[in-house]
Amino acid sequence: MMQLLKIPGRFPLESGEHLLGVEVAYHTYGKLNDKGDNVVWICHALTANSDPLDWWRGIAGKGQCFDPEKHFIVCANVLGSCYGTTGPLSANENGAIYYHRFPDITIRDMVNAHIALREYLGISQIQVLTGGSIGSFQAVEWAIKEPDVVKHLIMIAGGVKATSWTAGLNEAQRMAIRADESYYSRTPEGGAAGMKAARAVALLSYRNSHAYNQTQSLNEEDDFRNLKAITYQQYQGEKLASRFNAYSYYTLTRAFDSHHVGRKRGGLERALSVIKAKTLAIGIDTDILFPRDDQELIEKYIPGARLEFIHSDYGHDGFLLEFESITGIVRDFMKKVESF
Repeated sequence: MMQLLKIPGRFPLESGEHLLGVEVAYHTYGKLNDKGDNVVWICHALTANSDPLDWWRGIAGKGQCFDPEKHFIVCANVLGSCYGTTGPLSANENGAIYYHRFPDITIRDMVNAHIALREYLGISQIQVLTGGSIGSFQAVEWAIKEPDVVKHLIMIAGGVKATSWTAGLNEAQRMAIRADESYYSRTPEGGAAGMKAARAVALLSYRNSHAYNQTQSLNEEDDFRNLKAITYQQYQGEKLASRFNAYSYYTLTRAFDSHHVGRKRGGLERALSVIKAKTLAIGIDTDILFPRDDQELIEKYIPGARLEFIHSDYGHDGFLLEFESITGIVRDFMKKVESF
């Protein structure tokens, strides 16, 4: 069941602005043991919610790698989202809904909200901190901010900074949203058509040409006006619009672009050198959003980090689908931890 933490007073943002009375939605599974050494904190990806048993069932759940019968599993909905945590459809201190005027947030702001929740829950040590894609952004940022809290860091299909490539993809999506005049209408449904187009752009980067050609195959007799790829893109846009809003989507892609752990810390090498957590990075060999070069920075600059790649026909989305491969690597990495 979703729970809610209310953070009183002003919540300062990295931009210099603030939010008032931030609320953080979260789920927990299992119980904190007497030693307090069985916490698994999962950071979710772009449009997911705080219930990992909903969207990561092959990794988290009874009998799975992260098992609520053994672990105290925590996941918090990120700042700026639309699944319970303060975001663009929340009211500002004057009672007006933010909509497209919601302030810019960064990955560090998201992590500060996570830290407030950690303190509220009385957690002094996180045995495993993990996440995929933008979830891995949160995890590595947190391991820098609180190196004595995070014992094991597991990053999947992510990186230590946004790149020009990812920022370009995100801006293409935001351009589609801004081109939808309803985005400025100050209604909860504003920008929905633009978001559908944005999701279609994003989906191409989450997969790759091989996967797409296999799953949305065509032949010379297909009607070019109704190809599988066309209807699939439309379906994915409609699917997202039925559960998300354009204002949060816009906000979170902006936050994605903010990711650079070396900002105001003297660069990547200095920032990552403070991490004390034993670190595992899992890359996907067909991922065009975070290719091999991005993953290698993790191994290069985080002391003692281990980097492994899995094969997936699904590209970046493999972090949500390749349960068996990911579980095998994680269990091998963690087998020396008696409480795991």
